Amino acid sequence: MNIHTSKYKCAECGKRCQSSSALAVHRRSHSGEKPFECAVCSKRFTTTGSLVMHSRIHSGDKPHKCHMCDKAFNSHMRVHTRERHTGERLYSCSHCGKRCSSKIVLCTHMYIHTSKYKCTECGKCCHSSRELAEHSRSHSGEKPFECTVCSKRFTQLGSLITHNRIHSLDKPYKCHMCDKSFSQSGNLNSHMRVHTGDKPYKCSLCNKHFRRSTHLQAHKRHVHSNRRPYQCPFCGKMFKTNIEVKLHVRIHTDTKPHSCRHCSERFMWSHQLKRHLVESHNEGTWLVCNICQKKFTSRGDLKKHVPRHEDVKPYVCSECLKRFFTAGDLKTHQLVHSDVKRFGCILCDKSFKYKRNVVQHFKRCASKLSDSDILPIF
Repeated sequence: MNIHTSKYKCAECGKRCQSSSALAVHRRSHSGEKPFECAVCSKRFTTTGSLVMHSRIHSGDKPHKCHMCDKAFNSHMRVHTRERHTGERLYSCSHCGKRCSSKIVLCTHMYIHTSKYKCTECGKCCHSSRELAEHSRSHSGEKPFECTVCSKRFTQLGSLITHNRIHSLDKPYKCHMCDKSFSQSGNLNSHMRVHTGDKPYKCSLCNKHFRRSTHLQAHKRHVHSNRRPYQCPFCGKMFKTNIEVKLHVRIHTDTKPHSCRHCSERFMWSHQLKRHLVESHNEGTWLVCNICQKKFTSRGDLKKHVPRHEDVKPYVCSECLKRFFTAGDLKTHQLVHSDVKRFGCILCDKSFKYKRNVVQHFKRCASKLSDSDILPIF
């Protein structure tokens, strides 16, 4: 049958299908109907094929094996072969000439040019009126779905369902290689890279690879950028991210957001709570150094501690070749060579390299102002 002359035409978008059953499946992309439900996590799908592929996330089944790198997949191996090994991009957009590695990627791209469901705010094209309505909430700020436990609101029902697993502790996505489980399939996919060693996100400045795109972004911000646009309103220290400021401010306000579920104790940092639970309530496990028997609650802290016994200093200053045990020690030392001034006075525009200098300056600066000149911090 010639698909261009087929009598099975979608009234919504004009797409022609080869059969009435194919048209019925296609119509679900507009209506949002998803009749096939996963028995493990209740996620729903428009076709049985999509449900079968999704089920492999839970079972760990990966029947498709790449003969070039031995990597296994639950689906879409052809796309992997083209993107990682051959570089083929067989499918070309008739509107802009962009080439894609698969028909699915091309079809998704084509919506940019052809979809009638276009956002008037940002120009994004959507697959259906329902999807456009959901997208529009990102501009309006409307969040109609509310969590009955903590009252947090969401723009999409799916986001609320995922969020509810935080309260129910439901983690339907299980790793078939270890005993870890996750509330979201995306988190499981990221975790699997721990086992496979796959690090697909590469820094263009130093060629370092990362398992997650968020880790790459954080790396670029912390390692390759000296920009510190966020300032502590109490001491003037400058930070690269707003989150770093919020965490730092706890030192000044004595905020203790981490509470023990067994007693009335509260803590400023999560690692303090973790240590308290092990020491006072026997909840959790000590990680012990096999050389000096020192105890840790964090695997990362133990990993940093062990090289001190071996006198291994893997972090080297590129300026003077001095060596350090930890990345934090190296970072502090590099201020000697750098012009970066992390501490700023909140009363004037001056900034300083070291905290002790801004403290001394602040006292002098504040003494020159009258009480009416000093604005409240909050």
